[in-house]
Amino acid sequence: MRLWHHSLLNVLPKSQMLAQWRELNSIFAKEDRHILINYIYDYPKDDLFTYTQLVLHEMRSRNINIRTIDKMERYFGDGAFEVITNPFIHHHNEEYLEICYFNLKEKFMRGQKDFDVERYEALRKMYEAMG
Repeated sequence: MRLWHHSLLNVLPKSQMLAQWRELNSIFAKEDRHILINYIYDYPKDDLFTYTQLVLHEMRSRNINIRTIDKMERYFGDGAFEVITNPFIHHHNEEYLEICYFNLKEKFMRGQKDFDVERYEALRKMYEAMG
């Protein structure tokens, strides 16, 4: 279970985007605990709300079918949440970006089927520009 660095969402392969939505829904349904995501509970819900909106925006921009948002709606309820610029700012830092980048690089190197050269080059260029 992982929430990818928010800066990488637009270069994630489709399978990672779909998995990201499943992981968010797992959090919404059960407020899951896992060593790779426990940090989210140290932040206001604004951070998770913003991150979720970024994921939804990216999925919609790629025409990835979102079957339901009912778990998300129940989780956030009728609360008014502030959209923030950098969700999970203390965790989604440069070091975490690097961890996520090399995780994705390995997926490309190992031949993940939906991770083509064009998407990898976009990832590599984005990472180099940030570093």
